[in-house]
Amino acid sequence: MRLEAAMALRGICVLELAGLAPGPFCGMILADFGAQVVRVDRPGASGDVSHLSRGKRSLVLDLKRPRGAAVLRRMCARADVLLEPFRSGVMEQLKLGPEILQGENPKLIYARLSGFGQSGRFSRVAGHDINYLALSGVLSKIGRSGENPYPPLNLLADFGGGGLMCALGIMMALFERTRSGKGQVIDANMVEGTAYLSSFLWKTQELWTQPRGQNILDGGAPFYTTYKTADGEFMAVGAIEPQFYQLLLKGLGLQSDELPHQMSMMDWPEMKKKFADVFAKKTKAEWCQIFDGTDACVTPVLTFEEVVHHDHNKERGSFITGEEQDVSPRPAPLLSNTPAIPSSKRDPFVGEHSKEILKEFGFSQEEIDQLNSDKIIETNKPKANL
Repeated sequence: MRLEAAMALRGICVLELAGLAPGPFCGMILADFGAQVVRVDRPGASGDVSHLSRGKRSLVLDLKRPRGAAVLRRMCARADVLLEPFRSGVMEQLKLGPEILQGENPKLIYARLSGFGQSGRFSRVAGHDINYLALSGVLSKIGRSGENPYPPLNLLADFGGGGLMCALGIMMALFERTRSGKGQVIDANMVEGTAYLSSFLWKTQELWTQPRGQNILDGGAPFYTTYKTADGEFMAVGAIEPQFYQLLLKGLGLQSDELPHQMSMMDWPEMKKKFADVFAKKTKAEWCQIFDGTDACVTPVLTFEEVVHHDHNKERGSFITGEEQDVSPRPAPLLSNTPAIPSSKRDPFVGEHSKEILKEFGFSQEEIDQLNSDKIIETNKPKANL
């Protein structure tokens, strides 16, 4: 059971227009920390493709029909946050732009989460994480030496520069509203969010003088990369500082006076081969036994199956299990007084809560029945177990 009264975002009402990864992740963060999040789904949707609806409820509403848009307008008059994931201009076409909605509710925080932003020549074109990553400049920095740049899954742009950055914007807007009493429009987009995440790269150009994959932090250095073990597993090495590097060499059984200087970049390829030969002689478990508890900055590369059972993560309770025995990371960061208490219930079916949500927003039973009859809304209740 969630103790919502003790959660940081208790009492905050969020309307999340259904979309792909970034928006649902942003909404899930808000829900995990206590906000009441309503996912507004499209009619005919077979399910939640994002799989990020923990703690939310679902309302199916046809926004392409004027009466459906009018329902959302009426709901926004009572909401704290509207989260929309469309390209620039789409909400204005539906007559649901911020000028209209904030005119009726000046306290509304209107969060716009898009790929390229609300202006600029790309604002109305399609894209995905790899495109946003490319336009931000960050993709040019990721990849092995002599190979094409490659995307690190879809984590950086979609979830880091997109969903998480938008959640931060919403938090700041909510805080500012406590002083001004007014909402504001948030233009969060994956290109600029990812670029902002890369501020360190911009401010440390001296660390990136070599081609991609040949610098200290991009896999070029022998002391900051991964190595295969005797059993085909991998160890991650991040022994940058000299004192940590010496502990790495000690664990590997190597003598520093028999090796080139740590920062001799021209010798890095040869040193990598030497380190690789040593790591290949023992299993991952054996290397863990050697390096665990040391400051050599050497750790096992854990699979999803292994990470849940790792002692450190188990001691901290870093992963949680839902009622359907699905495992996922615990919300972060930890708050001492108002921690996140994520729902353990299954994700909602599309349209599962349509009627009860509208009732909470002041719609009469007659209005709800008419909207349902006219297919402005849809209801999909789970089937009872026989």
